[in-house]
Amino acid sequence: MVRTQVQLTRQQVARLKRSAAAQGVSMAEVVRRLVDQGLREEGADRTHLYSRAAALVGALKDRHSARDLSAEHDAYLAGERE
Repeated sequence: MVRTQVQLTRQQVARLKRSAAAQGVSMAEVVRRLVDQGLREEGADRTHLYSRAAALVGALKDRHSARDLSAEHDAYLAGERE
């Protein structure tokens, strides 16, 4: 294995710790699994993502709460904001 250093937010570390505890593995193992998953998905067919995005077109029309849409688009797509 190669030792690598990354910087994470406090929220990311907290989520990693919870995930590791729930799975009974180390945080490093959770990170390795997530990296593997991300690398697999990187080359995967992204058609489903485009379909999800197309379904959202116009969904926020006339919503006053979406004034930060240009800056927070990822959060809206992930369903973290309404």
